[in-house]
Amino acid sequence: MKLRYKVGGGLLALLAVGAVSLAVALSYNASCEPSSRPAGDRPTMQAVRYRCYGSPDVLEIETVEKPVPAADEVLVKVQAASVNPLDWHYMRGSPYFMRLMSGIGRPADPRLGVDFAGTVEAVGTAVTRFQPGDAVFGAANGAFGEYVTVRESRAVARKPANVTFEEAATVPVAAITALQALRDKGRLEPGQKVLINGASGGVGTFAVQIAKALGAEVSGVCSTRNVDMVRSIGADHVIDYKKENYTESDRRYDLIVDMVGNHSPRKNLKVLEPDGILVLVGGGKGDWIEPLKGPLQAMLLSPFAEQQIESLLARLAAEDLATLADFMDKGAVKPVIDRRYALSDVAAAIEYSETGRARGKIIVDTK
Repeated sequence: MKLRYKVGGGLLALLAVGAVSLAVALSYNASCEPSSRPAGDRPTMQAVRYRCYGSPDVLEIETVEKPVPAADEVLVKVQAASVNPLDWHYMRGSPYFMRLMSGIGRPADPRLGVDFAGTVEAVGTAVTRFQPGDAVFGAANGAFGEYVTVRESRAVARKPANVTFEEAATVPVAAITALQALRDKGRLEPGQKVLINGASGGVGTFAVQIAKALGAEVSGVCSTRNVDMVRSIGADHVIDYKKENYTESDRRYDLIVDMVGNHSPRKNLKVLEPDGILVLVGGGKGDWIEPLKGPLQAMLLSPFAEQQIESLLARLAAEDLATLADFMDKGAVKPVIDRRYALSDVAAAIEYSETGRARGKIIVDTK
């Protein structure tokens, strides 16, 4: 056997061993670390923590030290938080490649929750935009707790007076995702026809309303039990996926925003106008390849497609929260709330979110 074949075979073997080793490391679940009560007499609060990856059973309500805002941070007394699929992805450490960021074996940061709304209790010395008493909403790690800190320059904005804390708490992750899918990736223009696949979910209910606010003709896809709700939030046309497959229809759209991924990118392109855009939001469930299946298919198909295919990873930004606050202030966007849970019942709230059957958003009452 020639030397180059031996070297090549050796390199392939090393790559295979490395890939298997990485897979084993990423999929390993360490045991839960015990919680510990803060020492000393510093102020404390109640908050959700997860000390290992797993089902909602790993979530615990702990007594932890109350955070102190840094110079550029605000301390918020959380009135309400909301659940996103992001939360249970972190809780389970799934898909496994997430653990390269969140921690291998067990979470590097035990805090959970992102969306919050509440009242500013204290501000850092360098903060100029906010002051104690301001009603705000935004996104910060650890929202499932009585207090949270967030940098003034990050995703935090004033709550409109005509919006409740619960309504404001539904907005950050889901509504920003919808806004960026439609405005930034989809470049939606007034008069265009847009289809929202997954119109009854957290992102979908915002996408329907934001698309209408931007002047589009909106078709929403949902199950039979959600048809009336999707119509009530402004959809011009509602497609019951249990009765009709929109990818086999004669209708054509300028923009499709797909939150579900139950149809391949190729099938979605069949019902797009020649200059249309397909925006993929999220992916399928699974620990390995399934969440990447849609984006990978889109990447392979894109060079040969007449239409444009985009994948979205939303960016939390204060300016987008301000835009959404303006929509809500004018009554163009009204958050849809499905269920409410106490902070002590966060495990049940996340378990319900994992079913994929939530109509709009799930609230966690932190008061």
